[in-house]
Amino acid sequence: MAIKKHLAITSLLGASFAALGQNSFIVEDLKVEGLQRVALGAALTHIPINVGDNVDDYTISKTIKSLYRSGHFDNIKALRDGNNVIFKVTERPTISFIEFEGNKDIKDEQLNESLDQQDIRQGEPLDKTVIDSIEKGLVEFFHSIGKYNAKVDISITKLPRNRVKLKLEFDEGDAASIRQINLVGNELFSNEELLKLAESQQDLPWWQFMGSDRYQKQTIEGDLEKIRSYYLDRGYLRFNIDSTQVSVSPERESVYVTANLTEGVKYKVKGFDFIGDLLGREDLIKSVIPLRAGELYNGSVVTSSEEFIKSYLARFGYANAEVRTIPEIDDEKQEVQLTLSVNPGKRVYVRRIIVGGNQNTADEVLRREMTQLEGAWLSNQNLERSKLQIQRLPYMETVDFNVVPVPGVDDQVDVDFTVKEQSAGSFNAGLAYGSYLGLQFNIGVTESNFLGTGNQIGLNLNTSTGSESLSLSYTDPYFTPDGVSQGSSIFYRNYDASKFSLVEYKSKSYGLGTNIGFPIDAVNRVNFGARWIKEELSDIAEYEQTRVLRETFLDPDNPDAGFDFTKYELSVGWSRITVNRGLFPTAGSRQTLNLTATTPNSDLQYFKLNYDSRFYWPISNDHRWVFSTRAALGYGNGYGSTNGYEQTLPFQEYFRITEMELRGFDRNTILPRAVSRIPQSIPGTPGADGTTTGSIGGASEFDILVPQGRIGGNAKAVAGMELIVPTPFLDEENTSSVRTSFFVDAANVWDTEFNVDRYQNLGVDERAKLDDYSDPMRFRVSTGLSLQWISPMGPMLISFAYPLQKEEDDDTKTISFNISNTF
Repeated sequence: MAIKKHLAITSLLGASFAALGQNSFIVEDLKVEGLQRVALGAALTHIPINVGDNVDDYTISKTIKSLYRSGHFDNIKALRDGNNVIFKVTERPTISFIEFEGNKDIKDEQLNESLDQQDIRQGEPLDKTVIDSIEKGLVEFFHSIGKYNAKVDISITKLPRNRVKLKLEFDEGDAASIRQINLVGNELFSNEELLKLAESQQDLPWWQFMGSDRYQKQTIEGDLEKIRSYYLDRGYLRFNIDSTQVSVSPERESVYVTANLTEGVKYKVKGFDFIGDLLGREDLIKSVIPLRAGELYNGSVVTSSEEFIKSYLARFGYANAEVRTIPEIDDEKQEVQLTLSVNPGKRVYVRRIIVGGNQNTADEVLRREMTQLEGAWLSNQNLERSKLQIQRLPYMETVDFNVVPVPGVDDQVDVDFTVKEQSAGSFNAGLAYGSYLGLQFNIGVTESNFLGTGNQIGLNLNTSTGSESLSLSYTDPYFTPDGVSQGSSIFYRNYDASKFSLVEYKSKSYGLGTNIGFPIDAVNRVNFGARWIKEELSDIAEYEQTRVLRETFLDPDNPDAGFDFTKYELSVGWSRITVNRGLFPTAGSRQTLNLTATTPNSDLQYFKLNYDSRFYWPISNDHRWVFSTRAALGYGNGYGSTNGYEQTLPFQEYFRITEMELRGFDRNTILPRAVSRIPQSIPGTPGADGTTTGSIGGASEFDILVPQGRIGGNAKAVAGMELIVPTPFLDEENTSSVRTSFFVDAANVWDTEFNVDRYQNLGVDERAKLDDYSDPMRFRVSTGLSLQWISPMGPMLISFAYPLQKEEDDDTKTISFNISNTF
């Protein structure tokens, strides 16, 4: 060891008083020599004598003890010069810095925390007397995790100005493996059955390199508790682990664990009752808890009953309720009478709620989500609900709270909420050129926490060869204090569908809208909206699916003119959100149902109904393994009639599928195709010079069908499943911003108005060109791997997909990358 096992302390307990003499005297002056860092005033506070006091050897001895207890000094001498007392001190050196080397199982943060608990920290004086206990504690820790050959060396290096460097060097060595776990005394259940419950593994062969048979004391103790619970849950009330022995091999590389068990017999619950104060709710509690007379004793049921009662009482402010089950065992009848002793304690009130960690978000934005109020009694239900509602905000990454008792008061607490914010918006800007879309420019900003107010804004400007758009939106989720939201939007769009793998038409539209939402309860909300839209359609090619719209609004005097429409849209929606987080949730669900319809005085009369849902089921307790499902349904159609034609859903309002809904396929590729039907003419009679004299129209059965670009449909179905897994090589603290999942996607869009029977009179070759676009079962399916990241620039997604079910003319893509999508 680099540290000596003794401290150079002289004159301990007054041993240096040979020079003082044995007689008492009156102190005329006090001096302290050798002070450097410690102020004279601070030193004098630990000297219990003053000028004019009558002192003797015993008094001086007590003074030396007091100075040592101050913790500032390594060595103290007391000298007498006449009637003057001089204390010569050597201050403890100051720790300049602390260094760790060779530690693997213990992180630097853990070591610093352990040293800090013993007042060993940078900038503080070093108490050398605790060094031995630190070494011993670290060695014991390594023994507890199976590293019996571990060594710890603590060295102290002197530096100028009475400073030192403290260095902890570790030689951890290899961990001992569990050679064998022996259970002695079990007859009812085999070793194999009981050891299946254990996390510890024994004597693994070399090829099972993914497993671990490393010995860890805490893990063994936890495994034995699992075995205890296994017996108690099956009625063996007298089960006991009598003793546990751990034997270490001579080379300290293997351990043998032996546990001696007493199984006992099964006991039934004779009955149960309560003592104490249940606040008049005994009948309710008795009917809800899972305890039942006549059933086998079950330790888990007893524990859950206790926890339920404590949790129930905590709803009403009794946060420190004590519930204890007292068993009265009848060994002869093998029965047990249970008495649940309930002491609710005092009702606890919240003095103050403190919010911390929010750098951008205003306090009031977080406080308005809280159902736990200051001055009200403390409710665990309201605390958890407050945490959940704050965590649902898309700009919150994590939320935690801590209940802190108010010193000196037994019925008041403070609640500390600590939040960690994350990016809830995105910014994108770019200038690009491509052979497909030509020159492209885009700039966009979306923010769910504008200036920390919790309000949402969106501004997007995009230009390319096929599209120009500008939109601006603003939403205040707390337009009124009770949670009524209000939003407004304005937009302009100029769109050439032929540039996006769709049929030929152009659309120019602009409009404005507003919406208002009302909360029903903590998870349900209804929304109402209204929009005014002005739209112009032009350059519409003649397709079967556009025929009705053209015939309804065509101007016979100007058949090449476009169509101008004024639309007044009204919408009503319902949403139910129970997810535990705004982004990357791991539990709960999100469901929306929305109906949008134009008013009868609109030029186009139609409706669209959309349903969207997503569910999350955590598989593991830490929510790192999650199973998720999603579904989206849509249907739209027209109502009423115009100019003698029944209204249908306009083709430019048809449903489409995005790349995110069906990964592995190009956008718009699975939509129904537009169909052109071209009549054929029959040549007239040839003349003498070989030319024809004219032509006559042919019968419709000789028409030619030409499938064109994608057009979409008025019905849509999307489904998907995802298995969310831990992201490899990523710390657990980053799992809330990065997500990895395996997925299966399925989707279809169809046209319920398409009637394939209209083409039965055509030739076989022409009919073969058609698919039944009204068939709802033409699903495409894909599977793959997805990686999502909430980056500073916004949500980003990269996916690797493989189509499982496709059709011949579908365009697929293996890798896709997107930014600023909503997850």
